[in-house]
Amino acid sequence: MDKHSGKLQPSELKDTKNRLKWGPYLTERQWGTVREDYSFDGDAWNCITHDKARSIAYRWGEEGIAGFCDDRQIICLAPAFWNGQDPILKERLFGLTNEQGNHGEDVKELYYHIDSSPSHNYAKYLYKYPQAAFPYDELLKKNRQSRTLPEYELLETDAFKDKRYFDCYIEYAQADVDDVLMKVTVYNRGPEAATIHVLPHIWFRNYWKHNDWFRNKRPKLSSSSDHCIKTSSTRNWELFFYHQAGEQLFCENETNNKRIYHTDNEYPYVKDGINDYVLHGQPTVNPDKIGTKAAVWYKKEIAAGGKEVFKARLSRAELNDAWSDFDAVFSSRKSETDSYYKSLTPVALSPEHQKLLRNAFGGLLWTKQFYYIDVYKWLNGEPGDTPPQRLKKRNADWHHLTNRHIISMPDKWEYPWYAAWDLAFHATSFVHVDPAFAKDQLQLMLKEYYMHPNGQIPAYEWNFSDVNPPVHAWAVWEVYDKDKQKTGKPDIDFLERAFQKLLMNFTWWVNRKDENGTNLFEGGFLGLDNIGVFDRSKMPAGIKNMQQADSTSWMAMFSLNMLRISLELAGHNIAYEESAAKFFRHFLNIAWAMHHIGDRNISLWDDTDEFFYDVVQFENGGTHRLKIRSLVGIIPLFAVEMISKSIFDHSYEFKVRVINIMRTRPDLASLISHFEQRGQTGDYMLSLLRGHRLEHLLKRLLDESEFLSDYGIRSLSKYHLEHPYEFHHNGSHVIQYEPGESSSYMFGGNSNWRGPIWFPLNYLIIQSLRKYYTFYGPTYVYEFPTGSGNKLNLRQIANELTLRLLKMFEQDENGKYRYHSDHAEFSEDEHFQEHHLFYEFFNGDTGQGLGASHQTGWTALVTNLLLEMDEEDYKNSVTVNSQEVAYGFAER
Repeated sequence: MDKHSGKLQPSELKDTKNRLKWGPYLTERQWGTVREDYSFDGDAWNCITHDKARSIAYRWGEEGIAGFCDDRQIICLAPAFWNGQDPILKERLFGLTNEQGNHGEDVKELYYHIDSSPSHNYAKYLYKYPQAAFPYDELLKKNRQSRTLPEYELLETDAFKDKRYFDCYIEYAQADVDDVLMKVTVYNRGPEAATIHVLPHIWFRNYWKHNDWFRNKRPKLSSSSDHCIKTSSTRNWELFFYHQAGEQLFCENETNNKRIYHTDNEYPYVKDGINDYVLHGQPTVNPDKIGTKAAVWYKKEIAAGGKEVFKARLSRAELNDAWSDFDAVFSSRKSETDSYYKSLTPVALSPEHQKLLRNAFGGLLWTKQFYYIDVYKWLNGEPGDTPPQRLKKRNADWHHLTNRHIISMPDKWEYPWYAAWDLAFHATSFVHVDPAFAKDQLQLMLKEYYMHPNGQIPAYEWNFSDVNPPVHAWAVWEVYDKDKQKTGKPDIDFLERAFQKLLMNFTWWVNRKDENGTNLFEGGFLGLDNIGVFDRSKMPAGIKNMQQADSTSWMAMFSLNMLRISLELAGHNIAYEESAAKFFRHFLNIAWAMHHIGDRNISLWDDTDEFFYDVVQFENGGTHRLKIRSLVGIIPLFAVEMISKSIFDHSYEFKVRVINIMRTRPDLASLISHFEQRGQTGDYMLSLLRGHRLEHLLKRLLDESEFLSDYGIRSLSKYHLEHPYEFHHNGSHVIQYEPGESSSYMFGGNSNWRGPIWFPLNYLIIQSLRKYYTFYGPTYVYEFPTGSGNKLNLRQIANELTLRLLKMFEQDENGKYRYHSDHAEFSEDEHFQEHHLFYEFFNGDTGQGLGASHQTGWTALVTNLLLEMDEEDYKNSVTVNSQEVAYGFAER
């Protein structure tokens, strides 16, 4: 940032020291997480509940509504609200635990991550707050119902009846490093005047209680004047929190032991002191106006249809007038953000898709979080303290793992912890707006204090040892390649560093997940929940192991990713040609194993059904195909890679080795697609699917009675609606198509892979079809949909699938986004119609959004769909606002 001009400079998008020092890094739920679970029985959801959260000082992080903080979360900013009716201040978002919700954990609030620049120099958030008492008890009671029923939502209560609610817009702008402006604009959408209490909060994360070095150096907030609160600490020195005229309230960010544990408090003014003072008039705030948590209390009556604006500013500078440039800074930052997205957005994109693109990036950028856990300290306690007493020591083999970074979260309320394979998809969207951050996120998972010494990448905090699909190498290549195309400068250092660690991860897979040494892989869960007839991580008695079509295909894809990276690096260091040959042979071995029918009789390809299936091996030596038509059998499609003739011809050692393998093992060569031939562009293709197998797979994939929905590709074939699959072995195991949430509790309440549409795998399907098109060209056509007689080439099919996914984000004739439920507000209230949500998954029949409602992590892949299409991809007409609009991408 140029301190003199005060304008956002292009250098801010580069890797400078303070580029992302401040941002929306507070989680939206710290309670109910494994990090804060110090219970004996490992019951994270009930160790700290929503009710306890206002009174307990957290160990590992902080939460808030539309919170902002520095990149080490020393100082936190967030607003709190009170409508005069609720039993508590609205300091945090309310939701149900996994046990309370009939479909698992579920946030029960209405809020939107509207906008953010890549540097967070401007950010905007909307929280919708009822004017009547928030229906906490009703939501708890009504969601204790059958799993076969839909979730009982906030809009089904009377909370928003007659539009009696406030729209609370929270915006941030940065005038400089360590100069953060906060603006809260509250609109009364109701028919009558209504009163709201707004309390901008500032507080320190409690980092001193567990650290001897800081224990005697407690930070302090103190009143500097009637309009300013001063912050003092050894970690970020002095800052000044300027505010408009209001009552300053101070307490300590310390646990209320009396309320929680029925013991004496160590400090007289504890964490929930501001809550108790505002709501009950109790003497629970410090009259000396010092503490480690503070707020400024405003009470305003807002006329019907009116608004009030509340301003605050946290600055390193001692300002005589904090407001003289306040509005100008917001205007400038907003204008710069508008200009940035205008330059990013293809000029011919429809207004509706322009908005979708920006909202999706806004959500992706807002779901960054300061994530902190030191597993050794979590397991063993702080130095000198008594170790926590636990029945089972979760993650006990991850002592080395120390996370203290800004990390992209799947959803900061429902999934406020990183998930390795989610993060890989996030990075491929981040690269469009912040390539440096995208690279940093991928490198982070490969650091020695993240990756296990044995080479495993940590999965997620509930079980770091769980197995996610190995998509990290794919993401590394995607980010590298997109960044190179954008800048024209290959970041070889990033690619090489990642490759060296990915070698360790590949070796872990080979050693740990190929039990028989046959190049057929397991993995169990692999992020696919209920897609199997039983929990693939906990198989029924009598089954020795399972050869998984998805795990094996992921490893084929992993091999090709590593091969492609090797060839790129070989252009700078010929030694990498040996690595390329190694991964070429790995790929051939996997291809042979997937199709080979020998004395083991465990081919994953079924010639009768013409589909890939998992195969179980019984302890008595027998085998059995689990004939479930699911994404498990579609994932082989992803193992495809193009190698240009120029790279092949210039990689002499690799070329010699490939030719030698092809000559000496023609049985291996016969199993992969046309590597002995060149495609329409003269390039070579490596793929698990030769032409006839690709054709048969597409026949099912593009069949509307199976996988193809009006809104994308289902995760389970609709064939199983009328034909449930049954597996009888030590009990009866049944799987049946369900378009939305699963009725099975196999993985707990939040189990949902029984048929819905998911963006990540739909994106990989589309990307794979485009690669196949590069080889086969426009003359190679298939029916779309199957049985229609309509023939399209693979590129056109990829386009059609893209349009079906985008269709969910279009508005119907009533102005309601198609993914919305049928609640009247979405079609009748203009202030509900205008904002996007980004759901975790979508109903396979209706396109309705389900699961986490702010999963802008991998659902932000919608940005990739919009940005990665060329002019031909927009020749098809789509309906926008009930009008036919032809799309064409201009040159960028």
